[in-house]
Amino acid sequence: MQKILQMYKTLIRPILFRFQPETIHNLTFAFFKIAKYLPGIPFLLKKNFQINHEKLKRTVFGIEFPNPVGLAAGLDKNAEAFDMLGYMGFGFVEIGTLTPKAQPGNPKPRIFRLPNDKALINRMGFNNQGVEAAVENLKKRKSKIIIGGNIGKNKITPNENAISDYEKAFESLFPYVDYFVVNVSSPNTPNLRDLQEKEPLTNLLKHLQLLNNQGVRQKPILLKIAPDLSFEQLDDIVEIVKETKIAGLIATNTTIAREGLSYPEIEIEKIGAGGLSGAPLKNRSTEILRYLVKKSENAFPIISVGGIMSAEDALEKLKAGAALVQLYTGFIYEGPELVKKINQKILN
Repeated sequence: MQKILQMYKTLIRPILFRFQPETIHNLTFAFFKIAKYLPGIPFLLKKNFQINHEKLKRTVFGIEFPNPVGLAAGLDKNAEAFDMLGYMGFGFVEIGTLTPKAQPGNPKPRIFRLPNDKALINRMGFNNQGVEAAVENLKKRKSKIIIGGNIGKNKITPNENAISDYEKAFESLFPYVDYFVVNVSSPNTPNLRDLQEKEPLTNLLKHLQLLNNQGVRQKPILLKIAPDLSFEQLDDIVEIVKETKIAGLIATNTTIAREGLSYPEIEIEKIGAGGLSGAPLKNRSTEILRYLVKKSENAFPIISVGGIMSAEDALEKLKAGAALVQLYTGFIYEGPELVKKINQKILN
């Protein structure tokens, strides 16, 4: 398997990176759909990538995670590959962002690689097949992988009606996911980040908590925040979490900033709008994590995501106070070997 991984980095990945990112993504997921039914493939993946050890287990917001390394939302948007991703060693997979109605997202091309900086810029725009399509896929779950449901609003829904969209997605997914993530921090849906302001955000989270408390069993609700918030806004976020009694935070989403890039400014301007992820986001996401842990006095769990490109990066987040970590761009650049390396590093 080590030879295969080396071949991936030196031969296969350079070939793949010659194609549009979204094309490769679609081909990969088409393969995943077939491969999970091929005899021996799940076994080989689990044998080579899964690490089962008591020291890796984490109980966070009432859920026991087999290890603290998860896949962030944005990759398995329609809940099509969560089983395969679990076989690759992830302790949990976050699907979505899902909206009540299917929507195509922004015009293509809408995702761009910056390989010199191990980064991506995307302006996908919540492209997904709609929450009901995801539910049908979730009904076919073959493994015990922990699944988070990341929910948002449709582009055509005005902010004053946003609560209705989040409610529909929440109620549809409730029987099929283990926790929820409220996404109001994507930079790729017009005016969405306005919902991060204190009053609309408090109203939204209170409404979802009201729905959550109506049943016999509640599901943890997390809020995903942007890395572009000021420290004053982060103070508000801490107050909102405590007031609404949601389970915790995910810090952070992609950034609209362009600091720390090695490419000429004119090249970055040609790419245009979108959220930046990957290595350039690492320091800012860690700064926000440390601030939130200190400001809240570690009152609630935080899942850290942003710029985790190595096992050392993941350990830095955990030592800074993260309860769990998530990968996205690091997984695209490094593959499932990164998940394994993080878990091995934790054990060493």
